[in-house]
Amino acid sequence: MLKHFTKLLLPLLALAIFTGCSKTIEQNRIIPLPQSISYFDGTFQLSANSYFYTNLVGQDRVEFADYLKESPFALQQVDSKEQAKVVFEISNTLPDSLQKEGAYLLNITSKQVQVEATNPAGLFYAFQSLLQLAQIETNGNASFPLVDIADYPRFNYRGLHLDVSRHFYTKEFIKKQLDAMARYKMNYFHWHLTDGAGWRLEISQYPELTEIAAYRPYANWKEWWNGGRKYCHYSDSNAVGGYYTKQDVEEIVAYANQRHITVIPEIEMPAHSEEVVAVYPQLSCTGQPYTSAEFCIGKEATFEFLQNVLLETIDMFPSAYIHIGGDEADKRGWAKCKDCQRRMKEEGLKDVDELQSYLIHRIQDFLSQQGKRMIGWDEILEGGLAPNAIVMSWRGEGGGIEAAKKGHQVIMTPAEFCYFDAYQDAPVSQPEAIGGYLTLDKVYSYNPVPEEIKDKSDLILGVQANTWTEYISTPEHVEHMIYPRLLALSEVAWTQVDKKDWESFREGVLKETACLQEQGYSPFDLNHEVGERTEAVTPIEHLGKSKKVIYNTPYSHHYAAAGDESLTDGLRGGWSYHDKRWQGFLNTDLDVIVDMETVTDITAIYAEFLQLSGPYIWLPTNVIISVSTDGSEYTQLKTIENDIPTTYDKYIVVPFGWEGNTQARFVRYQATSCGIDGGWLFTDEIVIK
Repeated sequence: MLKHFTKLLLPLLALAIFTGCSKTIEQNRIIPLPQSISYFDGTFQLSANSYFYTNLVGQDRVEFADYLKESPFALQQVDSKEQAKVVFEISNTLPDSLQKEGAYLLNITSKQVQVEATNPAGLFYAFQSLLQLAQIETNGNASFPLVDIADYPRFNYRGLHLDVSRHFYTKEFIKKQLDAMARYKMNYFHWHLTDGAGWRLEISQYPELTEIAAYRPYANWKEWWNGGRKYCHYSDSNAVGGYYTKQDVEEIVAYANQRHITVIPEIEMPAHSEEVVAVYPQLSCTGQPYTSAEFCIGKEATFEFLQNVLLETIDMFPSAYIHIGGDEADKRGWAKCKDCQRRMKEEGLKDVDELQSYLIHRIQDFLSQQGKRMIGWDEILEGGLAPNAIVMSWRGEGGGIEAAKKGHQVIMTPAEFCYFDAYQDAPVSQPEAIGGYLTLDKVYSYNPVPEEIKDKSDLILGVQANTWTEYISTPEHVEHMIYPRLLALSEVAWTQVDKKDWESFREGVLKETACLQEQGYSPFDLNHEVGERTEAVTPIEHLGKSKKVIYNTPYSHHYAAAGDESLTDGLRGGWSYHDKRWQGFLNTDLDVIVDMETVTDITAIYAEFLQLSGPYIWLPTNVIISVSTDGSEYTQLKTIENDIPTTYDKYIVVPFGWEGNTQARFVRYQATSCGIDGGWLFTDEIVIK
């Protein structure tokens, strides 16, 4: 059973840093790629325990010196620049392009390394580039290519999100990821500390949050989700879970700060709060545990609780930002709740969207009074956005575009490019995931500034990778999902678009993956990549291609693919239902007719369907295939019953079809939904031969 972490004193904080990797000078490729880099003939040699000089002062000087001392070079500080082999200087004379936080100049000659920056972060990032350029020998000596680098980040916000609610990870594991973030110049760690599956943050005023809501009698999230979604006391012999003490948080925040990483806590509201209202049911609309996932916005006690929790959270986290979630609220309970209805009447709110907006506005005002800015998922737009809120756009880019057009700052994190809980290779070759298919090159291709708001690009703060852990129960699996995709996002976040180069990046990633493995990480190995689903690579030719499809049941506009042409465009779906080839039908059967235009000889009719239970995608219970010559009278060719149960929880694609001989102008294809509320049918092409 996991309990809270061992308490360590901050002065004893142990430093960790990437040691040297087995690379030659010729193999070095800095990730993320600098904005400008020039190589020259020759090398610079640095012996172990060489001297460095810096003009940093105060705590910045102390922390930087400690970090360099623990580096593979074991650099020792001196007060004389003339004695130093490596010089790190804060300068006030750099050009405007290098005035940004994190910008730096790095010059390596045959005699010395010289670094200039206008801020401590720039010196730190220059050192990360130096680490990646080094070829370190067994005796601790290192060789470097001779280079001139002028570098600065494209975006100020370069984030990684980790969900520790669904599965709990130790303090040491968090610090390990901070080390990797620093190497790739990522600077915001979004810590998803609370959600229905477990509360992970010590709050002194509400001890039941960590005595009960942090533990459950299930080995993993899937068992909890399917087994009753209950919690238990930490002393229960079957208890699984854990939380971070205030001292743990202090240590992690200090560790991150030394690496120029800001830790942003997320306290979920008003939804995803099953664990809170289970132990404090008076904060729900029903007043009963295990009946709701939402706070009651009508009760003043809800705001008293949230404000008290936020005050303790603010005391622990110096970040200027606090994330309040705001996503996926089931608002039906509010519509029936007398307290919520009273609140709506008193405040003149016309619907439950505005009721949620009331909470968001009120929490933002509270945070503003504490000197903090609020970040929320893009649902906080619904009902009206609080004036100073920052929108984190995850349901595509639409929320971010809408927010920017209204003058709000935005962090782009659309699921299509930034959700690292998706499969990164063929699902049949990977550990179980929630679904999707997000490859390294797809992440790398992302540009966080949509054309629609190019003129408002200054409102795009940056980009973030999100790692949700419903299906990720071990530290090794987390790292398998994050790396090397985080390297691609680091270059998206840091490097200007015209400087990026996929081929050189991929080569660099292959070497960096080996480096990560040497350092004890568990990245996905690109050398064994299977690639896209074979059927999706080449268009299929068949008699029904480009023929008109008549929809007797509607497809979902969220997964419209190519619209009315999708099922006869010759394009079959890949591994991801997000790929705009799979067409989705929500809470309905599929019933379509393909008009062949003339009576045609037909020998085969089939379509493929996808099942993936995590995102509620199931195979049809049965399929009926019929034909007609006149569009009025239909002859049924075959009924196919599905024998794969809805409990089958692995990724699977199954064809349902008929073979024989017939003549017809109209082909009717019907697929019956499994009937589960919120269930999807996904198909990609009706193939007629």
